[in-house]
Amino acid sequence: MGIVSDLSIIIVAALSGGILAALLRLPLLLGYIAAGIVIGPHLGLVQLSGLHDIELLSELGVALLLFALGLEFSLTQLRPVRKIALIGTPVQIALTIGLGYLIGSSLGWGWQAALSFGAFISVSSTVVVLKNLMNLGLLATLSAKVMVGVLIVQDLAVIPLMVLLPQLGAESADLSGIFWTVSRALLVVVVALSFGKQVLPWFLGKIARGNSRELFLISLTAVALGVSYLGHLLGFSFAFGAFVAGMALSESDHQHRALADITPIRDLFVLVFFVSVGMLLDPYYLVAHGGAVFAVVVSVMLAKGIIFYVLARLFHYGNVIPLAVAFGLSQIGEFSFVLAQLSMQANAITTDIYNLTVSAAVISMLLAPFLARAVRPVYVWLRSFQTMAEPRQIDVPDTELGDHVVIVGGGRVGTYIAQTLQSEGRRGVIIEDNYSSVIKLKDRGFAVLFGDAAQPAVLEAAQIHRARLLILAIADQRAVDEILFFLRGTELQIPIIARAHSRAEMKILHDAGVSRVVEPFFEGGLEMATQALAVLGADPADLVVLTEKLREEAYRVEG
Repeated sequence: MGIVSDLSIIIVAALSGGILAALLRLPLLLGYIAAGIVIGPHLGLVQLSGLHDIELLSELGVALLLFALGLEFSLTQLRPVRKIALIGTPVQIALTIGLGYLIGSSLGWGWQAALSFGAFISVSSTVVVLKNLMNLGLLATLSAKVMVGVLIVQDLAVIPLMVLLPQLGAESADLSGIFWTVSRALLVVVVALSFGKQVLPWFLGKIARGNSRELFLISLTAVALGVSYLGHLLGFSFAFGAFVAGMALSESDHQHRALADITPIRDLFVLVFFVSVGMLLDPYYLVAHGGAVFAVVVSVMLAKGIIFYVLARLFHYGNVIPLAVAFGLSQIGEFSFVLAQLSMQANAITTDIYNLTVSAAVISMLLAPFLARAVRPVYVWLRSFQTMAEPRQIDVPDTELGDHVVIVGGGRVGTYIAQTLQSEGRRGVIIEDNYSSVIKLKDRGFAVLFGDAAQPAVLEAAQIHRARLLILAIADQRAVDEILFFLRGTELQIPIIARAHSRAEMKILHDAGVSRVVEPFFEGGLEMATQALAVLGADPADLVVLTEKLREEAYRVEG
């Protein structure tokens, strides 16, 4: 059967590996790689007839992955953390490439291979980081925003690396050849973007008006692969052209539909790519060179962690953020597999270096979830050795406060709360640890305390013992836990209002002493349902009774 039987084996093996990874709460791509190792040629358990065809299909997966990345490209996601993302990330990439060069040189590699290895380890895993943040309920935190901003720029940096790294494998790799390669790449980007903004939206608009989802999907795939082939004819990889095609469509009206339609096809072929990565990985190499792989993993993760920690501090992020960024981004990313394959095909690296890269990347991804969970305990331990600085008070009255409300968190939720209290003549103090947010709150006339509310000294500066009410308007559950732990150690009896994202979390908060819990998703859904019933003609009095009944059921905490 050839390629058909091979694909059947790959998909079944990937399903098995994916289920195992899901049960172990690991990213699915690790399950796909494990499946590739099992059915790969090195173990000899399964005989695939067309390994070269599988490699070609995996290249198609990479192209579609980059096409989707181009579609999702948006500078708006970088605005809150633009300085560290746009300035700090290139610095981090350069420093990590230098680290890889030192590691490669110490192992006796040529300068081309050493530089290539530095590029491989410079990127972190978007899939792994987002998975860890979701599992820990931290996607809404400032630490997460910093990490996502860095990852976006890292993913973009993969594109020029894909152009440059194959040049290192050329027999006469020199600066002039690299210069002309970069110039041609920039020309392709400019022409494709100009063409895309003028022609592609018009073309896809014509197709979309026919209301044929099948034809729209075919057109979309043809655009992605057509521009990919054009890039290939000009001497670049398929993936580079696909990214340019996606970026050309990213600002059009068809962006969201295109991304939704292409995602299932992308996921299928990306699955084939990660299985092919596992098939190329030699498990016997890992056994024979386990010491070297372990040394590389430790060196890379430690050095990347230090680089990210220092950069976060230099860009004035404090408290737990530098440590969270360091632990969260220290692993090697999935695009290292793409770069390593390109470099091996261009003879810039050997098979041994490829095996070392893939082995180190997989192990670092396996360690990443444990590091993510260790952030808060390590932060608490380190903080026990520090003398806390005096919290800064901004627009807080010099006289003693009393009968006031302490609001932890000056984001959108905290600001709305403070604004409502202020309109009713109630005194409130906001505790916020992001200085840029503090300045915005100050400009709006709110009383602000700049500091980490998880620190007892900060809560005392807000005169928590004289407050009427404490509102925890932050999404960081670990910070909430620390605040409640401190309050349990005092004899303070103060009503507390907090937010929760599930019934389990609601019960935990109640058990920890929280008086009232608000579930934002429930409240949003309830309000939309109420508005819908009002439009449909429901009696306002009946709606009041209904909402109260639903709230009572939703917020009932059973022991």
